[in-house]
Amino acid sequence: MGSGCEAHGKILPMSPRQKNKLRIDLVIPIYNEAEVVAATYADICRVADALPHDFRFIYVDDGSDDGTADTLRGILANDRRVTLLQLSRNFGHQAALTAGMDASTGDVMISMDGDGQHPPEMIPQMIALIQQGFDIVQTQRIEEDRSMSFKKATSGFFYWLINRISGTQVLPGAADFRALTRNALDGLRSMNEYHRFLRGMISWMGYASIILPYHEPDRLAGRSKYSLGKMLRLASDAIFSFSLAPLYIGLSAGLLFFALTIVQIIYVANLWLSGKTDQIAPGW
Repeated sequence: MGSGCEAHGKILPMSPRQKNKLRIDLVIPIYNEAEVVAATYADICRVADALPHDFRFIYVDDGSDDGTADTLRGILANDRRVTLLQLSRNFGHQAALTAGMDASTGDVMISMDGDGQHPPEMIPQMIALIQQGFDIVQTQRIEEDRSMSFKKATSGFFYWLINRISGTQVLPGAADFRALTRNALDGLRSMNEYHRFLRGMISWMGYASIILPYHEPDRLAGRSKYSLGKMLRLASDAIFSFSLAPLYIGLSAGLLFFALTIVQIIYVANLWLSGKTDQIAPGW
């Protein structure tokens, strides 16, 4: 379980009705996880069944081609709490999350991955923090392995860069494992960005939030679906969505080339007016 929570923003108390029983939607984007989806579903059920709330499990199949959807349809047939959304192709993790959040109608939405690396044992603590009045419970991975890898180095550089060039502070190690109240989710859904970086968007909204650290378990099977190309696309979406730096760089480069062009024109015009046309390059 996580510890050492850090709160931000103004906390508003929930009503007694909300404290007694909540309608909670678990949004679970999934892609090619046929090896683990049944096991992770069972782990989530074990936690949900022990809580006094009404749960709905919204699985979003992001174009899987390994039998994940077949397994989910079998689960759906035996559990009325399960909803399955199937995207027509692989649109990406952020798009799948957005589709699930758009389908959420509960008092609280909790997003988590279906690969087993977001421990469902954190869910009771996340709900308890929501009941204390927070609108957002944002989890943060605790890095136990101190060794450096390419992924860690590039991830660290990305968070350093986005926090330096944007007006929005994005929590390093923040995961797409979080809880949002209906109020916060409605605010997020009102943002119609096509290229979405949800960690930045949620941080930008400014609702009362708290950071909940957690230890990430090893994958049950398979490998991460975030390839280098997908990570680069996510980073570019974040930078272009939350910073004017690319615009300033492009504008500065354009002005520089414009100035150099003007200097060159003046130089050539001076040669021509001075009768030194033999020094002018052909074509001028």
